[in-house]
Amino acid sequence: MTHHWNVNRREAIKRLTAGAVGAAMVAGLSGAERQAPARTGAAADGPPAFYGPHQAGIFTPAQRSAVFAAFDVTAGSVGVLREALRALTARAAVLTTGGRPADGEPGAPPADSDVLGPEPPTDGLTITVSVGASLFDDRFGLAARRPARLATMPVFPNDALEPGRCHGDLMLQICADNPDTVHHALRDITRHTRGALQPRYRQSGFISPPRPSGVPRNLMGFKDGTANPTEADGAELVWVGPGQGEPDWAAGGTYQVVRLIRMLTEFWDRITLAEQEAIFGRRRDSGAPLDGVAETDIPDYERDPAGVLIPLDAHIRLANPRTAESAPSRILRRGYNYDGGLLPNGNLDAGLIFCCYQQDIPRQFEAVQRRLENDPLNDYVQPFGGGYFFALPGVRPGEDFFARALLQ
Repeated sequence: MTHHWNVNRREAIKRLTAGAVGAAMVAGLSGAERQAPARTGAAADGPPAFYGPHQAGIFTPAQRSAVFAAFDVTAGSVGVLREALRALTARAAVLTTGGRPADGEPGAPPADSDVLGPEPPTDGLTITVSVGASLFDDRFGLAARRPARLATMPVFPNDALEPGRCHGDLMLQICADNPDTVHHALRDITRHTRGALQPRYRQSGFISPPRPSGVPRNLMGFKDGTANPTEADGAELVWVGPGQGEPDWAAGGTYQVVRLIRMLTEFWDRITLAEQEAIFGRRRDSGAPLDGVAETDIPDYERDPAGVLIPLDAHIRLANPRTAESAPSRILRRGYNYDGGLLPNGNLDAGLIFCCYQQDIPRQFEAVQRRLENDPLNDYVQPFGGGYFFALPGVRPGEDFFARALLQ
C-alpha cells in the first residue's frame, strides 16, 4: 500500500523549510487578516500596552521570561518585506491580546499550536521589534533612511564574538510571565513570516524573583538593575524625538543594544566574597553600596575620592560615576539571565543577556563601555554575541504597522 499522504506531507515540510510556503502566506494575506486576524475569546482591538507612540517592552516592568531572536530578511523586494511586517504586526497585536485565532477552512492545519491551551492568555506578553544596520543596505533602497546613530556593533576589548551569534536585520524581544508564552509567541510569528524572515540566532532568558527583596539577582549572586532611569527620564535619555538629527519616521523609537555575555562562573566561585564585593562595589547579601546599608542608598563618591570604601575601579563606580559629565550617558537596562547548558569543555554556559535602550549609542552605551575597559569584572565575563538595533516607533490603531513610515 502506498502512503501518498505521508509523501505529500514530507514534500510540504520540505517546501516550508525552504520558505516557499511561508512566502505565500505572507504575500497572500488579505487586508483584513493583516490588520486583525479573526479570533475568539478576546476583544477585537489590541490592548493598550500594544498600541501607542512607543513600543511596549522597553519601560514595561521586566517579565520573568524572555527570548531575544534575531532574523535575516530574505524577502526579495520591499513589497514582500512590507507584507511580512504587516503580518508580524497583526500577529503581535493578537498574541498580546490573548484569545484563540479562528481556524481556517476544513482540512487546513490548526490556526494555533495550543501550547497555551484552547484559550491563550495574555500572560503579560510584550513583543518589541527592532531593526539592525544591515537592513539599510542596497536591497530595499533604505540607505538614506537609516537612523543617524545606527551602525554595526564593533568588537570591544575582551570580546570573543561568534559571527553566527551577532547582528541581524531584525530583532524580536519577546517577554512574558512564563516561558511557554514566550515560546508560543515566537513560534507563531516565525510561522506567519517564514519566507521573508529567516531566524539567525536566539537566546532565551529569565529573571529570578527578588531574593529576599528588591531587584533580582544575576548569576554571580549580585542584585542587578538597582540604579535605572525611570519613565520620567524617557524624553531625555531614551526616546528619539524631533530636532535630534534623526529621520522623521524614527520619532518615538529608541536605540537598543543587545550583548550576550558568558559568565565564567567556575573562576568567579573561586575568589573570596570580599574580592567579589570590591569588584562590584556592592554587598552581595543586601545589594547596598559598600559605603551604605540599604540597596537603594546612593553611593557618595565625593566623600570617598581615594576609593577607600568603594574602589575606584569598582563596576558601579566606572559604569556610573554620578558626575554632571556622566549623567547624559545613563542607559535604561533590561537584562535577563540565561542558562545554556554546557560548553564543549564541560564548563557551564551561563550568563547575562545584557539589553539596554538609549537615545544615542555613542553618547550612552559606548561611553559607558569605554569607562569599563579596565573593569576587574572583565576577567570573569566574556561577551560573545549580540548587536546594535533601532527599536521602531509604536503602532497606532487602524492601518498602521511596524516600520510603515520607514517603508513608505
